[in-house]
Amino acid sequence: MKILVVGNGGREHALVWKLAQSPTVEAIVCVPGNGGTAGAAKCRNHALNALDGEALADLCAREGLGLAVIGPEAPLAAGVADFLRDRGIAVFGPSQAGAQIEASKAWAKALMAEANIPTATAAVFTNAAAALDYVCQQGAPIVVKADGLAAGKGVVVAQTLAEAEAAIVASFEGAFGAAGQTVVIEECLTGPEISVLAFTDGQTIRPLKVAQDHKRIGEGDTGLNTGGMGAYAPAPLATPELLAQVQAQVLEPALATLRDRGIDYRGILYAGLMLTPAGPKVIEFNCRFGDPETQSVLPLLATPLVDVLLACAEGRLADLPELEWHDAVSACVVLAAGGYPGDYAKGDRIDGLAAAEAAGAVVFHAGTNAVDDEIQTAGGRVLNVVATAADFDAAFTKVYQALESIQFRDRYYRRDVGWQVRSSGAAATTHES
Repeated sequence: MKILVVGNGGREHALVWKLAQSPTVEAIVCVPGNGGTAGAAKCRNHALNALDGEALADLCAREGLGLAVIGPEAPLAAGVADFLRDRGIAVFGPSQAGAQIEASKAWAKALMAEANIPTATAAVFTNAAAALDYVCQQGAPIVVKADGLAAGKGVVVAQTLAEAEAAIVASFEGAFGAAGQTVVIEECLTGPEISVLAFTDGQTIRPLKVAQDHKRIGEGDTGLNTGGMGAYAPAPLATPELLAQVQAQVLEPALATLRDRGIDYRGILYAGLMLTPAGPKVIEFNCRFGDPETQSVLPLLATPLVDVLLACAEGRLADLPELEWHDAVSACVVLAAGGYPGDYAKGDRIDGLAAAEAAGAVVFHAGTNAVDDEIQTAGGRVLNVVATAADFDAAFTKVYQALESIQFRDRYYRRDVGWQVRSSGAAATTHES
């Protein structure tokens, strides 16, 4: 089989890496790809616009690509999956209608209310004055979210009214473009967070191993929200009892309500959950593989990934045997460009990638380009360094040792990723440079 993978981040490199391990996968075309997918086994990049459904469909026809796997949320929200399906191509990824579960937080809140899914109390506003009045009535802490897609940066957990008011004003003044012209304001929940990603073909839904992400840029979970600075799996907090509760109260009701709305949802349904004193509550739904959760979860999957994705795309997930997993744990740390999630430099040479892999890690490229004979930085989150082992201490030791080998100007990484599961609970003895 020949496969199309759409996207250019660490998630897509991980998907390419995992798909290539199957002997039934002959070739992979990644659009547009990055510096890592350019040199990955069985893979080549193709410089097309990931939002151009017609061009992607023509590519599939020309290259004989039998399955399309859409990584990021933007092509899904733009209806690329619909376009490809209309051309007779099997697609792993929901329709534009289904992608609203991530593309509009207000839409997702309405779906959760209809499905009786536990979530934070919220209100939706389309003008700043009403939103400002509401937060004054509610007080702080409180959460302000841009309604639309904002690359993981449209959420402010405001500890004071002044922070909430500033977030509202910034959103309506265009900080997130059209995505911020509607704002969702939620109660501030407390508790640890977990990421539950589940495969679905629209009828059956099966969760993957549960991951814990680290959203904040700074150690000790401080500073601005990012797209994610690291992750680990499986999260010990996700007990069998908790997973059964999430299946019954979140995943199954969400899928049933999507069906009731006439939406045939095939792909990943991702529930970001907070484990509150009152039980698990949904913070957000995403319509695609998480990033960097995917990079930590896929190395643990023993079932051939292509078999699962194709079963979802063809509506026969129930016929597939239960997912099999390696008896190991996984650690992932994001190596970022200095200044991220604000302004950062691009075009810096990256050294030491081979040495990092020799140290026992897998390096997934996120924001990189292959330029002549070197790999250069091309994004805020540049690399994902991943390792598996029998326990978390060993896995994180491999990752942090590998990180020492990789060098580029003003690199930055959190030294405390996985503090919840490492025996010391402390930062690694590495440094940012």
